[in-house]
Amino acid sequence: MLVRRCPWRSIQLHQLWRLREIHTREAIHDKRWPGWQVIIGIEVHAQIKSRRKLFSESFTSRPGETPNTTVSVFDSAFPGTLPIFNPKCVELAVRTAFALNSKVHHHSAFDRKHYFYSDLPAGYQITQRYSPLASDGYIRLSKGDVSVGITQIQLEQDTAKSIFDALRRTSLIDLNRAGSGLMEIVSEPDMRSPEEAADYVRTLQAVLRCVGSSDGNMEQGSFRCDVNVSVNKHGQPHGTRCEIKNLNSVKFMMMAITSEVFRHIELLEDGRSVPQDTRGFDENKAETFKLRSKADSPDYRYMPDPNIPPLLLSEEYIETIRETMPDLPDATRARLLNLGLSERDTDVLMAVDSGREVGFDGELGKGAVTYFDSLAQQRDPRVVVNWMTHELIGQLTARKETFCDNPVSVEQLGELIDLVQDSKITGTSGKSILKYIIANRSSSAPSVLARELSLEAVSEDDNVSTRAWCTEAIEALPEEAEAVRQGNPRVLNKLVGKVMQLSRGRADAQNARVVLEDVLRR
Repeated sequence: MLVRRCPWRSIQLHQLWRLREIHTREAIHDKRWPGWQVIIGIEVHAQIKSRRKLFSESFTSRPGETPNTTVSVFDSAFPGTLPIFNPKCVELAVRTAFALNSKVHHHSAFDRKHYFYSDLPAGYQITQRYSPLASDGYIRLSKGDVSVGITQIQLEQDTAKSIFDALRRTSLIDLNRAGSGLMEIVSEPDMRSPEEAADYVRTLQAVLRCVGSSDGNMEQGSFRCDVNVSVNKHGQPHGTRCEIKNLNSVKFMMMAITSEVFRHIELLEDGRSVPQDTRGFDENKAETFKLRSKADSPDYRYMPDPNIPPLLLSEEYIETIRETMPDLPDATRARLLNLGLSERDTDVLMAVDSGREVGFDGELGKGAVTYFDSLAQQRDPRVVVNWMTHELIGQLTARKETFCDNPVSVEQLGELIDLVQDSKITGTSGKSILKYIIANRSSSAPSVLARELSLEAVSEDDNVSTRAWCTEAIEALPEEAEAVRQGNPRVLNKLVGKVMQLSRGRADAQNARVVLEDVLRR
């Protein structure tokens, strides 16, 4: 049997080098644990958004799918079955490597990682522990001048899913997920607080969605985190590392890190050592708990997979992917700011865009930024973003809907903005028409709806209608009218609002103000 030699010496030298790098960063003094330094590294398992699994022709399962329906004989480890490699998974992983500023290796290889568990049908997992697809990258966090190193990016199989039936007190196995393609993205221990860890995860999610390699959905299990935490006094060698497994939300990850930091500090201040454990997180108690000690961890007995030859990538293949990379979040953000958008509007647009639908096999979802780009052609970008963030997204949020549920086409909102800018309808009428389109899922043109709903603007020349509404507003609000006559101009806004109400938004507010002042002077 061939056994892959583990390059322990080179790994030890790399770790020693990293120990020096860990302390080159300026000390962060946190009021929650004064005098202590927290060191955090994260291993992320991101499911690759491909239609088919990594080594079989089975379709990747979707949430809510009937258990054990998207599984092949290879996924369920029938004897004599052989893998069929999915090249799309490699392409998406290479995209991810470029997005994380990593070095893509021309030669990588697959190993078998042996352990026995009910959700692993073959008794081993195919992975790339010792010869990964890419390594030596970094990612810049969104807050502060902080970069987190990326140790390596490796392809591997996902496991099946265990489901505990409390009624029958039995664990059930769903093989739908077995064999789905994963990217394991291993960070360097460069984070110093729960907040930096959260920023890292959110930034990584945005990058993966941007390049279309993963939907980064923690709630549905397609993006899972294992967090390594240690603490030490400032200026001293870093402490014993403990790993917290399978954290499935940013909120719980921050809670788990905080709980673990306080646990380490309590042990060290009592004069006890921190055992090197693998731990879970109890969400109800907000505490970590021991799963096993590192001394009890299984010997994975890595060996080269005899059924899978080395993965060889040509320079031409790598460069083709590099040249077709989509814009990354930093580049998109800079472009939006250069268009004159404010920091706040850019943040809102990017935040909404990060939740866009990610298509299969690298098909980029059309999110808020793409919608904005189409809408802003030959229009003022600041006017467009105002309608998008305040009106469109605001009304969707009020209905508890996301941008993915948006029924308003680019053509509809574009025409609506043009009608308002050309004074053919008022801003108030525009908001009413937008609300109507969203509520009724209407595909009608805004100009047609303006006529049907009698929301076309009254021209400035039509003072007869405006004067009638102003007179009616004064009669409805006599005290406010008298206050304006007595020299309190601020109350005039209330009268203008009444005119807009009576006209159902058709009157021009500025013209109504002028007519009101004229009527009140008489």
